[in-house]
Amino acid sequence: MFNKVLIANRGEIALRVLRACKELGIATVAVHSTADNAAMHVRLADESVCIGPPPARDSYLNIPQILAACEISGADAVHPGYGFLSENARFADILDAHNITFIGPTADHIRVMGDKIEAKRTAQKLGIPVVPGSAGAVTDDGEAARIATEIGFPVIIKASAGGGGRGMKVAKTAADLSVALATARSEAGAAFGDDAVYIEKYLEKPRHIEVQVFGDGMGKAIHLGERDCSLQRRHQKVWEEARSPALDDAQRKRIGEICANAMAEMRYRGAGTIEFLYENGEFYFIEMNTRLQVEHPVTEAITGLDLVHEQIRVAAGLGLSVQQSDINFLGHAIECRINAEDPRTFAPSPGQITYYHAPGGLGIRVDSGVYQGYSIPPFYDSLIGKLIVHGRTRNECLMRLRRALDEIVVDGVKTTLPLFQDLVENPDIQAGQYDIHWLEQYLARSAPAA
Repeated sequence: MFNKVLIANRGEIALRVLRACKELGIATVAVHSTADNAAMHVRLADESVCIGPPPARDSYLNIPQILAACEISGADAVHPGYGFLSENARFADILDAHNITFIGPTADHIRVMGDKIEAKRTAQKLGIPVVPGSAGAVTDDGEAARIATEIGFPVIIKASAGGGGRGMKVAKTAADLSVALATARSEAGAAFGDDAVYIEKYLEKPRHIEVQVFGDGMGKAIHLGERDCSLQRRHQKVWEEARSPALDDAQRKRIGEICANAMAEMRYRGAGTIEFLYENGEFYFIEMNTRLQVEHPVTEAITGLDLVHEQIRVAAGLGLSVQQSDINFLGHAIECRINAEDPRTFAPSPGQITYYHAPGGLGIRVDSGVYQGYSIPPFYDSLIGKLIVHGRTRNECLMRLRRALDEIVVDGVKTTLPLFQDLVENPDIQAGQYDIHWLEQYLARSAPAA
């Protein structure tokens, strides 16, 4: 096992990793920018190292500074959390070259799955169902028109190196295709330094279903069920559930086994999430995230398994603590991402939290790095915390969520709490009848008249 882990992240995920390390008896090192001097994970870590000024590129993305912090502190492993450097293959390679363990997959697996075109090719080889589309990057409009005609409109153009909804454009007809291609290429080049794009069939009303997988890096892998992340705004997840209201036990068993077998064949190491669009009973691979997900607590709630403990065990060469037959899915869990944003315009609302009260009681978990008097800096994402609720049934979970949303208090900044209070009362949400377009359509209907 490791002696000391450096946590290369901030906010609630840094605190989440720190807690897991403490439970395993591992010393912790927090790195932070000058904007995060008073952050909770910095206060609670055994050691802390300031790695630069507020801009992420000068601190949390500054590989030389993080490496220097490892050497100063004597850390023998790094946990990257999610975001920042968590899917940076070069970072994993550099740590390996300095005999520091990267708590995550191999650099090669990060590279393969970080390239959307190569990821799709790999998924096909491993027997994972994929969305019909181009075999690789589309280089000219003529080729694009031929492929789009073959698979049928509407189609979606995606950036090969993309993520977060950038470099994605829908062409509903042949007349839309040329402009959509040009716009997607331009956005991709600006956002990722790579303007390669590919084409896929655009599904009209799919759900976003993702499967949590874990591999030991030696040919064994398991799945931990699925999460439904269909409630999204601008391709960003807002509300996540485990298990999905749309699947039955046979469907979840089938897709889970496909994903676990694929990871075993890859000899994948650590936590990963295979994401699908799901429509009319069929799954279509869209991407794989080679890291811990923001929404991992809902999987922990229904399995009782600590995913960060497992990440650390596997990275230390101890293998998984469980096998597939040990996994039982108990009840239902929902996570709401509470942001410091205007609940109508979603404009960021940084500032000082003047009063904070977290909800409590059976089945309630809050993952947050904030406290009363804490100032949310304007330099990073606006996440205040994640409210995770677990119940024996989905209905019990919704009732418990309603109670928790009534209890939580965050004063001093605007928050998205009113949105969740509305959603939990909505008949479509209560019935589990929604797709990836539902939330944006709901927000458009609810928007005040200009």
